[in-house]
Amino acid sequence: MSCSEHVALSRRGLLTGTATLALWSLRPRIASAATRDPRFLSIVLRGGLDGLAMVAPVGDPDYERMRGPLALSRSGDNAGLPLDNFFVLNAAMPFLHGLYRRGEALFVHAASTPYRGRSHFDGQDVLESGLKAEGHSQDGWLNRALVQLPSAGRIEPMKGLSIGAMVPLIMRGRAPVVSMSTKAYNFPLREATTARLMDLYTHTDPRLAQILRDGGEIETVGRGTASVVGKQAGPRSSARFIETAEGSARFFTSADGPRIGAISYDGWDTHANEGAVKGALANQLGGLDQAIKALHDGLGPAWKETVAVIVTEFGRTARINGTDGTDHGTATVAVLVGGAIKGGRILVDWPGLTEASLYEGRDLKPTRDLRSVFKGVLRDHLGLPDALLAEKIFPDSRDAAALGGLIA
Repeated sequence: MSCSEHVALSRRGLLTGTATLALWSLRPRIASAATRDPRFLSIVLRGGLDGLAMVAPVGDPDYERMRGPLALSRSGDNAGLPLDNFFVLNAAMPFLHGLYRRGEALFVHAASTPYRGRSHFDGQDVLESGLKAEGHSQDGWLNRALVQLPSAGRIEPMKGLSIGAMVPLIMRGRAPVVSMSTKAYNFPLREATTARLMDLYTHTDPRLAQILRDGGEIETVGRGTASVVGKQAGPRSSARFIETAEGSARFFTSADGPRIGAISYDGWDTHANEGAVKGALANQLGGLDQAIKALHDGLGPAWKETVAVIVTEFGRTARINGTDGTDHGTATVAVLVGGAIKGGRILVDWPGLTEASLYEGRDLKPTRDLRSVFKGVLRDHLGLPDALLAEKIFPDSRDAAALGGLIA
């Protein structure tokens, strides 16, 4: 039975709009390394991230034909940021690119959960439950991991924390969670957030950036919708992304505060006018990039002990549709960031984009189970043994062995 408690939250800048935060408060007690104070954050991108637009396989001879106007390239107006001789990163994510070059970001491509349907609800259920099929669990894999931490002899838990309208499935279960909910309210964004938005929109929306330079004020309205007071509508989800990441960092750096948590960001369902290079998706990716920067900057020295895993319920179709978007797909990309990551790499068994290689004739074929990634991080970062991972946290996952070498 979950031990949940609901209280009101009035802290400014912690949560806006549909971004949600769930955190477990831990007093670290590392048996083998008393000086370690590990943090772990799960970031769920709800709606289905187009992995082929975020980390693009420009070296695949079928990529440009499949993607048409959504294709990235090595050079020109739609150039991405080089990762290796095969992949480029979307140009809207320069900070993430910098982390990759410093060995603090890692990409796992052609990855998916065991889910093979196309329902957001069911896909998120499988992603957060950690099971093979939807509708079979009332608890999530991260909560089950928290339950097992003391028995693994690694960490002594205190009461947990969840922020948002409801505790997400990934954090539900026997481990106690304090749930905090917000009411709609207006508040000016923090100065640091405004600076990050200025940096973001200087590159992605110069007109908006000029309005800000001319004295326009960014503030959130109602359910966290951001706007520029005066002449033009503003950054919307970018402000939510950044503020939630800043709030996570504040909790993670408090002496007796949380060490494990989950954030979710909406807005990744790109059926029409996707705008992978300039437009909706590019702006979403830019906001995510600034959120990663906010987390990095806010954590300070604690960044070196941090792992954040960025995942989504499924990818998008390899081909674009008739409305310049992409429909629900299968495999996509997962991102690991943090000072504890052994990064600067792309882990992939690339399936190819020929007609014959597509899953069901339409999707990037999955070659990596996301549970392998989760298990690898939980084992090597938090010290949970393989037996507990396979039996208690990810039941029926013996075919998804923990992926080693993720942690520095």
